[in-house]
Amino acid sequence: MKLLPAALGLVLLLLLVLNPNGVEARPAPAGGHQKKSSSNTFFVFGDDFADNGNLPLTDPVTKMSRQWAYPYGSVYTDAHGFPRPNTPSGRFSNYKIQSDFIATMLGLEEAPPAHALTADKTCDPSGMTFPYGGAGVLESTSHGVHTLRKQVDAFRKMVKDGTISEKQLSHSVALVAISGNDYASTGVIGLSNPSDITAYIGKVTEEIAANVEQLLKLGVKKVLVNNLHPIGCTLSQTRTNNYTACDILEIWVHQFTTIT
Repeated sequence: MKLLPAALGLVLLLLLVLNPNGVEARPAPAGGHQKKSSSNTFFVFGDDFADNGNLPLTDPVTKMSRQWAYPYGSVYTDAHGFPRPNTPSGRFSNYKIQSDFIATMLGLEEAPPAHALTADKTCDPSGMTFPYGGAGVLESTSHGVHTLRKQVDAFRKMVKDGTISEKQLSHSVALVAISGNDYASTGVIGLSNPSDITAYIGKVTEEIAANVEQLLKLGVKKVLVNNLHPIGCTLSQTRTNNYTACDILEIWVHQFTTIT
């Protein structure tokens, strides 16, 4: 099967295939998260496609901290559009990530600050970003980082203690960017045939729906849930075929979840 054209459109957002020991660590960029004149408040949940600094820099750089090292952020620009080259910002991209693009649609300059980089008991007027690179819906596939439910729980606590105000919730939009970590290693999670995968997909989607319902109950006005890209055509899945063919089982998962 030839590599699907849709996969090419994901290049800016997909993880770079790197040897963690061969990258160069650089400091995080300075500057805040300025915004345009916008009445929207944006809250982000999910994984690599939306993490902008929750996973910390480590020394030495590892697979889970490579987003703080070159070439990530290599063509990044500041909130005013001025080049800020070779300054990784904790994003798994050489430039913007999914949440940044949606933020601009809401009238913001970029995605709100990362939860881990924000002082306790504070929330930026533009909102907050909760995702962790490597996260999934299920604990068993989240690489030891906060699952979607744990991210929503952190949001819930901030709503209950007043850190996130009713005014912010009154014009809030949430993004749930879960992009396939739960399906990325079907062999590891014990799936071997379509019937097993069907049941597993149901478990994942039910958990996503439960978290969306929780966000709505907490006062979020609109919740966006991203679609699942053809995960069988991501770099990690096509590497064994020298990037010339997609993983058939993963393609089936994508088709099933898109239909449902």
